[in-house]
Amino acid sequence: MITLALVAVVVLGLTAVGAWITVSVVRAPLNTLGAVAFDRELAIPDLAESRVEDGVRVFDLTMQEGRSDLGRGPDTPTWGINGAHLAPTLRAARGERVRVRVTNRLGEASTLHWHGMHVPARMDGGPHQMIDPGDTWTPDWRIDQPAASLWYHPHPHGQTARHVYRGLAGMFLIDDDAESALDLPRDYGIDDLPMIVQDRKFHGDGTLDASTSLFQSEGIIGDTVLVNGTPGPYVDVTTRTVRLRLLNGSNTRPYHFEFDDHREFAVIGTDGGLLPAPVSVRSLPLSPGERAEVVVAFRPGERVRLQSTPTPGGSRFAGGDDHLEIAEFRAAHHLGGVATVPDRLVAVPPIPEAAATVTRSFALGGTSINGKAMDMARIDEVITAGATEIWTVANSGDGVHNFHIHDVRFQVLDIDGGAPPPHLRGWKDTVWVPRDSTLRLIMRFGHHTDTEVPYMFHCHLLRHEDEGMMGQFLVVPPGSSTDAADYSAHTGHEH
Repeated sequence: MITLALVAVVVLGLTAVGAWITVSVVRAPLNTLGAVAFDRELAIPDLAESRVEDGVRVFDLTMQEGRSDLGRGPDTPTWGINGAHLAPTLRAARGERVRVRVTNRLGEASTLHWHGMHVPARMDGGPHQMIDPGDTWTPDWRIDQPAASLWYHPHPHGQTARHVYRGLAGMFLIDDDAESALDLPRDYGIDDLPMIVQDRKFHGDGTLDASTSLFQSEGIIGDTVLVNGTPGPYVDVTTRTVRLRLLNGSNTRPYHFEFDDHREFAVIGTDGGLLPAPVSVRSLPLSPGERAEVVVAFRPGERVRLQSTPTPGGSRFAGGDDHLEIAEFRAAHHLGGVATVPDRLVAVPPIPEAAATVTRSFALGGTSINGKAMDMARIDEVITAGATEIWTVANSGDGVHNFHIHDVRFQVLDIDGGAPPPHLRGWKDTVWVPRDSTLRLIMRFGHHTDTEVPYMFHCHLLRHEDEGMMGQFLVVPPGSSTDAADYSAHTGHEH
C-alpha cells in the first residue's frame, strides 16, 4: 500500500512537472524580428469583375478547392473564391444595388457573410443561410452606408474557424462621394493597398496545421504571417504616401502594428468608415475581424518594415506576447502621388447617449454569453427597428475576447468608464474587450426587419464563436413584441 501510494505521488508529481513544462513551451513568445527574408512581392487581390443588369451590379463568386504556394511549396491544399486561395476584392458605391451569385464547389456546405455590411438578415450570410455543395445562393441588397473597408468570409455554425483558416476571405470596399472628394491615396494596388494579415502554421509536408494544444483555448496560433496569402512580402513604394487597408483576418491572434523605426502614421478610418480627422499614432492594435485604414509617408530610397509587437491586454495563449515581422516597404528614389493627408475627413456625429431607450448587458465568459451557449433555434434579443440602444459588454477575465455585431455599426461610449482613445471614436462593428474590462457601445438600428431570420452577435476569436460564444437577435417592425420568448429562429436555408 505504501509503495502504491509513493508511485501515485511520483506519477502526480511528474504529471504536474510535465504540465508545467508544456505550459511553459506553449507560452514561450514567438519572435521573428530579423528572421524574415522578405523575398516575395506582395500579392494584390484582383478586383472582382462585375456587370450591370437592369441597374443591379452583379458579382459571380465560386467557392472552390485548390493548391497554393504559401511558402512551403506549391502544393498546400487551400480553399479560395474564384481561385485557389483567398478571394477577389468586391467594390461597389453607396446607393448601388448589388447581387452576388455565390456557388459552392466545395465538398461541404458553407456560407458567405458580409462582415460590416448593413444588409437584410436573409442576405447576411450567417449560419441560417447555408449553401450546400453544388448550390448557388443569390443575395441582393442596396448599399446604404458610408465608404468603408469591409470584408467577407464563411460563417457556418461550428465550422467558421476551419473554413476561414483554409483560405476563404476577401475584402469588400464601399465608395461614396464624400470619400472620393478627399485628396487621399486611391490607386488600388499602387498607393491604396488591401492587407489581409493572417497567421498560419504547417505540417512538415506543407499542409496547413490546424491543431491546438490542451492549453490553447483561444484557438489556432501560427508561426508564419501571410499578407494577402504572401509569406515574407515586400512592397515597391512609388508614392510619397500609401494607404493601407489593414484587416486582421486571423482566427485568434491580435496584432499591434508599428513600424521598425517607430514612425508616426495616420489612422484615417476604422471598421465602419472614415474618422472625422486623421489620428497620428506610432502603433495600432487590431483584434480578429477589425479593420483600419492608415496612411504612412515614405522618404525616397528608404526601407522600413511593418511589425507587430506585444498587444496591450493580450494573452500569450492568443499570441499577444509575440514580436512578428509583417511586411517590408521599399521606396523608390523618386516618389510621386499624394504628399499629405487632409486635416479634416468626414463628419461622424456622435450618437447622443440620451437618445438610447434600451440598455442591454452581455457578459463574455468561457465560451458563452450571459451564461448561454449558442442555440440556432433560440432568439436572445429582440430589437425594434430604428431604436437607439446601449450595449454593455463585459469580459469576466477568464480569457481574451472581442465582440462583433452583425448589421449595425456602433460607437464606443467608454472603456471602464473612460473615454476611448481617438482612433476608436469612429464607426465600429468589432471591438477588443480586454480582460476584466467593460465597454459601453451605442448604436442606432436600421429598418431591415424580419420576425424569423436573426442576425448574430459574437466573439470574433473564431474558436470561441464555434464553441458557443454567440447569440442571435431579431430586428422587428415597430409595434411588434420585443419578448424573445415569442420568437424562435427560422433554421431553413435561404436560397
